[in-house]
Amino acid sequence: MSQQPHQDEPTIGRLIGDAQKDISKLIQSEIQLAKTELKISVKAGTAGIGLFAAAGFLLLLAIIIFSIALAQLIHWNGDGLDLHWAYLIVFGVYTVLAVLLVLVGVSKVKKVKAPERAIAQAQETKAAFAKH
Repeated sequence: MSQQPHQDEPTIGRLIGDAQKDISKLIQSEIQLAKTELKISVKAGTAGIGLFAAAGFLLLLAIIIFSIALAQLIHWNGDGLDLHWAYLIVFGVYTVLAVLLVLVGVSKVKKVKAPERAIAQAQETKAAFAKH
C-alpha cells in the first residue's frame, strides 16, 4: 500500500523551492536596504564635503586678510618698516613655516611601513594552498 501525500502537505521539492524563493527575497531586501542606506550616507557625505570646502575657502581668505593685517602692523602707519619689507617679512615667515611642515611631513612619511604581519600571513596561506 503506497500512501499518497495529502493535498495539504507540501512535498520536499516544494519546500526546498519555497525556501530558495524566501532566501532570494531576503537577500534582495537586504541589498535594497543597503542601497538605501548608502544613498543617504552619500548625500550626507557630499554635503559634509561641500561644507568642508567652503570652510577651507573661508580659512584661505582669512589667512590672506591676516597676512595683510600683519604686514600693515609691521609697517605701523609709516612709523615701522617700509611696507615692502613688512610684506617680505610675512612672506618669509610663511615660507619658513611651510618648510618646517614639509620636513615634519617627510619624517612622518618615512615611518610608513608595509603591513609586514599581513604579508607574512598571506604568504603562509599561499604556501598552505600550494601544498594541497
